[in-house]
Amino acid sequence: MRFTSLGSGSQGNALLVEGQARAGPPTRVLVDCGLGLKLVLDRLAERGLSASDIDMVFVTHEHADHIGGVARLARHAVIPVFATHGTLLAAGAGAFEGVTTVPVSAHQAFEYQGIQIQPVPVPHDAREPVSLVFADAQARFAVVTDLGSPTAFLREALQGLSGLFLEFNHDQVLLEQGDYPPSLKTRVAGDFGHLSNAQASTILADCLHCGLQVVVAAHLSQNNNHPSLVRDAVSQLNLGTTRFDIASQETGSDWIRLSGPG
Repeated sequence: MRFTSLGSGSQGNALLVEGQARAGPPTRVLVDCGLGLKLVLDRLAERGLSASDIDMVFVTHEHADHIGGVARLARHAVIPVFATHGTLLAAGAGAFEGVTTVPVSAHQAFEYQGIQIQPVPVPHDAREPVSLVFADAQARFAVVTDLGSPTAFLREALQGLSGLFLEFNHDQVLLEQGDYPPSLKTRVAGDFGHLSNAQASTILADCLHCGLQVVVAAHLSQNNNHPSLVRDAVSQLNLGTTRFDIASQETGSDWIRLSGPG
């Protein structure tokens, strides 16, 4: 399994996950697409792919920075869009005109072309948002962004991972001292908002184990965070051999490969 971020932040998110069944070609799932079509095509080309190489898009929730570019990409490449029932309803009937949509349960794992995909419900101010855990023949990888607080169910789902793409949205002090209106500060810091650096570090500490190969910090706020603050927060943890990277809005991240045991 390998993955690459095409861009991560409040201006648009897209993450490509490539899994490998025991036989046959790889399966590629684009998690969200809040980027414009040209930008997505350019960033795919930089990674040696085209839109036609994507097998499906999974939309985690209906906010514009995750769903804004989905329909154009899906129509361009003729690929299906998967989402929870609640997300499809919240997006509205016209959001995916001319696109094949596949509703899925937020509480039931399913297999798609040799990859297991487990949606995990998370607390966020959307209709039916989920994080995702992918598993192929060799690795388990989780995408955990856009949630205000971890749940016991999420913590359980994040055990035994090979890789983790985890939201480090804001530094609490920067948020409190920043120029956001009070209502927006309350929303971001609330239980249905976004993870702070401290919260994300706690989640990471809870799922650290010797088999966790890489963690990528995601969805950093441009106004209320900075990569140096993220690294300071994580420096308090004993990462051991676990690699730690940060995905950016401008370039995302390079391909990162997850190997199997042994």
